[in-house]
Amino acid sequence: MCSRSPEEQRVNVYQADITQPLDFADDGSFDLVLCPLVLDNIADWHPVFAEFFRVLRSGGRFVFSCGNPTADFIYTQSKQLTPGNYFEVEQFTMEWHGFGEPYPVLTSYRRSWQAVLNPLIEAGFVLERILEPQPTEQFRLTDPVGYAKLMCEPGFLCMRARKP
Repeated sequence: MCSRSPEEQRVNVYQADITQPLDFADDGSFDLVLCPLVLDNIADWHPVFAEFFRVLRSGGRFVFSCGNPTADFIYTQSKQLTPGNYFEVEQFTMEWHGFGEPYPVLTSYRRSWQAVLNPLIEAGFVLERILEPQPTEQFRLTDPVGYAKLMCEPGFLCMRARKP
């Protein structure tokens, strides 16, 4: 337990169109960039990762999650949602059945492992951790079939990188 003043506990949160320059941010002005399941909606990660690198201070962290490249390729091919070139970044549209009522149209980009890792490396980040999460016990109680599948196959990818 930490004893910090209210000023030290304060966090500023910003929301932005990350396909555009972050004109509200100076170089090295942020400690953390967090992108949970956002990047799947963007075709080209190179300018996005370069901008995140620019706004992070030295030692700052970039944490993101996205669809697992292996799982996304297998899924899109089984449903015939993309032409089928693993090495291309390919857009696909599907009905999402994740939580509650289906979302009628979800457009996303499927990419290879190299298309996930190379923009991160080329921007200058140091990869600290990769996690292919498995479902929780609560998910097993809610969706036993989905739980069994995700215990044997990847679903998502979580990554943590640092600006040196």
